[in-house]
Amino acid sequence: LFLAPMTAAQGWTRETFGIAFALQNLMMGAASPFVGWIADRKGAGWVLLGGGVLYALGIVLTAFATHGWQLSIAAGLLIGVAQGCTTFSVGFGMLGRVYPPEQRSRVFGIMGAAGSIGQFILLPYAGSLIAVLGWFNALIVMSITVALIVPVAGFFLMEPAPAAVTAVHGTRAQTGSEAMREAFGHRGYVLMITGYFVCGFQLAFITLHFPAYLADRGFALNVATVALALIGLFNIFGSYAAGELGQRYRKKYLLSGLYFIRALAIALFLVLPQSDASVYLLAAILGLLWLATGPLTSSLIAQMFGTAYLTTLSGIAFFSHQLGGALGAWLGGHLYDRTGSYTLIWTVSVGLGLFAAVVNLPIDERAVKRVARPA
Repeated sequence: LFLAPMTAAQGWTRETFGIAFALQNLMMGAASPFVGWIADRKGAGWVLLGGGVLYALGIVLTAFATHGWQLSIAAGLLIGVAQGCTTFSVGFGMLGRVYPPEQRSRVFGIMGAAGSIGQFILLPYAGSLIAVLGWFNALIVMSITVALIVPVAGFFLMEPAPAAVTAVHGTRAQTGSEAMREAFGHRGYVLMITGYFVCGFQLAFITLHFPAYLADRGFALNVATVALALIGLFNIFGSYAAGELGQRYRKKYLLSGLYFIRALAIALFLVLPQSDASVYLLAAILGLLWLATGPLTSSLIAQMFGTAYLTTLSGIAFFSHQLGGALGAWLGGHLYDRTGSYTLIWTVSVGLGLFAAVVNLPIDERAVKRVARPA
């Protein structure tokens, strides 16, 4: 929602904005394995606290940015790292150690739904702030809103650190480096994070460029605001449903189906006549599939590798997701500036969705069997 007014006021191109948010996606993913390791060893509270402070600071500096490189530092570097500290993988890791396997997928779905409630509320909230206060003051108010993460994080600071490396029965516990080598040596993990790359590509491109695409097609600004809010609204149900379905059906088939339906919905939207109703219908379908991949991916990681380093391995998977996000955010702006249209990047997005649907099918979901090492 800030792309159009900020680029107009500052004289930036859409690629300038796209580069900053590509960096944000990249830093969000790059930080995730490291903050995941800290959360696995020291607890999630400190990670959330640091993320809340960086998040609020980054939004304030975004408001004061007058050059593209300043936007990249504020919205790209600082907010990217902050989001890495506050994303789902941190919460999934914390909850994964509390709840047993027979409840884990459901609980992850509930958490994903909670994040969607935030998106549903904050999108019209931000749109209203921009309309009433202008984009600069809206960012300042948003920074104050985001700072509410800090007192929430305080509730977790006194929690004991997770026992991620506790050895039992005279055996030596697995180290973090061993857990990562094991994961990258597992064909299913590599295939899963490859599909997750595509998910990030599609989500970042749509989040950043869909409002501009609709404006180019002659739609009113409120259509984009409602569409993004609908994505958040329907993702509440989609995330919860994914968690419930993950308790009953094989997760790799669910992931494959999600990617295929998403690609099909986008393709039909592009070839059929477009109207306000078709935009809202696409938003509702995308919302049902939006972050449904998150609970399924993390619960599948826990199913295959256990929960000792769940936050770390989920963070690495999320890094792949955000590499895709960085490419989608940048490439959307780059191809638009070169061709004057979003047609090519939409086509690429559909093709990648079909590719992700295929690569998830061969995943071996069985738990990894380890040889116990003496202490």
